[in-house]
Amino acid sequence: MATARKKPATTEETPAGAAKPGVRILKKYPNRRLYDTQTSSYITLADVKRMVLDGIAFEVHDAKTHEDLTRSILLQIILEEETGGVPMFSASSLAQIIRFYGGAMQGVMGGLLERQMQAFTDMQQRFTEQTPGSPFSPDAWTGLMGGYAEQSKNLMNQWQEQLKNAGAMFPFGVPPGGKKP
Repeated sequence: MATARKKPATTEETPAGAAKPGVRILKKYPNRRLYDTQTSSYITLADVKRMVLDGIAFEVHDAKTHEDLTRSILLQIILEEETGGVPMFSASSLAQIIRFYGGAMQGVMGGLLERQMQAFTDMQQRFTEQTPGSPFSPDAWTGLMGGYAEQSKNLMNQWQEQLKNAGAMFPFGVPPGGKKP
């Protein structure tokens, strides 16, 4: 399930591809077309992006195999956004992300990034609630980022503590089956 504000739920398949309550099901056909089962119409990636922005919960399933394709569709939208204008990620930051795949830190990094994005989203929401109708000025941004930096520092400290605890499990710095540095 994909939403703009909530962590994706598990994606167990319901009988015969039936929709879970509150989750909109999109089907992807071999011809690359997306079909919205709620509106009984074909949609585009731009429509799916609009659903994300509107906070609509959805899943994308392969029409034939019922495989969950939600993540790949969301990655397609990110790719289009990155190539279509001002990118959010530099080549260096993308290379850093790629380096985490397959390593021992892959799961930790995914969780850290998710918590960082949620903390940032929460602060944006608090700012909007506290200052309705106010323009988002550079001064407001500076205040918001100060709070974000503090939350980021706290999350980083939690992450370091988790790493320290993991090191205690492997006193010689090598997990079972792992390679020594």
